Amino acid sequence: SSGPLAVIVIPSVLALSTVLVVFLLLFDLTGQQNVTLTAASVSTPKVQQVLNSWEIPQECVLEGLEFWQAGRYGPICKGLLKRGDGSSSAVVVKSLRGTPEAKEFVERLLFHATVCKHQNVVQMLHCQTRRPPMYLVLDDYMPGNLLHFLWTLRNVTGLVTKDCVFVCNVFLPQDYLMSEHRLVHGDVAARNILIGPGLSARVSGLGEAFGGRRTDSAFRQRASEVPLKWQAPERIIMQLNIDRSDVWSFGILLYEMITLGSPPYPELEPLSVLPKLQGSYRMKRPANCGGSLYDLMKYCWMWSFKDRPTFSAIIKLLDSSLDLTALKPLHVPEVMDILVYNKKAGLIS
Repeated sequence: SSGPLAVIVIPSVLALSTVLVVFLLLFDLTGQQNVTLTAASVSTPKVQQVLNSWEIPQECVLEGLEFWQAGRYGPICKGLLKRGDGSSSAVVVKSLRGTPEAKEFVERLLFHATVCKHQNVVQMLHCQTRRPPMYLVLDDYMPGNLLHFLWTLRNVTGLVTKDCVFVCNVFLPQDYLMSEHRLVHGDVAARNILIGPGLSARVSGLGEAFGGRRTDSAFRQRASEVPLKWQAPERIIMQLNIDRSDVWSFGILLYEMITLGSPPYPELEPLSVLPKLQGSYRMKRPANCGGSLYDLMKYCWMWSFKDRPTFSAIIKLLDSSLDLTALKPLHVPEVMDILVYNKKAGLIS
């Protein structure tokens, strides 16, 4: 049956998929001809020692790779990882397109090897650095993207608030990233949460967290690409990105969950959001939202970041909110039109 994900696929990806397969095959056959793309040319022996433990084993094979989307470093594909014991799992493969980004790509591999150890953070499985093309293999958590999953719940009878705001373990990685690695996620949104078996959740979209360690203008330009409707005021005004900025974005995530994937500030153009916020405007309480849960959203949207709760406090407050609103019925009959959503969310111009 067709669903929200089906309408995203457009005919042009077939051509791109073919191009990528040819690209991978050519590099596989002629890998020795372009040694400048290997990690050895852009890293130290210490780095090599770390990456060696993540190198994809010879008995593992990537099959059925299909183009998914364009990435920062090159094509991103989805496919299957087949292991020597006969088992297989769905994976996302991020590949390196060319030499200019090779050093940064290796840094990204080390970043994933370091931070992707929490059970609720997207998992790094393997990498390939010994010969081109260099790539990163991530676990593709299924059924996948929280935003699309929420859309499938629309018009489902008997759904209640507690069924929707189920991803309490989403907050644990946020605290882990800050306390263990001094990292701010920087792009907290339903589109960057993966839903897996038993409605477990993993945080993905760590590009901003990786880039946040950099101070170059190129990163600042990429940071500005995070949709405005999810950004805290201090980030829009001063490019100040701190853990309490993630708290603001988490309030938007709560709104996404309780409305089953509606775009935030649907009545506003992205550029008009900040002036409205400066005038004390906040999104109205959604029809399906209990009072205590809405209070938590507004708490996350305090203008001064010092007045917002920590993620550890949010976990306690959300538990209390769920107790008070567990039986609140949810009903969003409209089927989501993705083009309309992208425009209202500010994902396209």
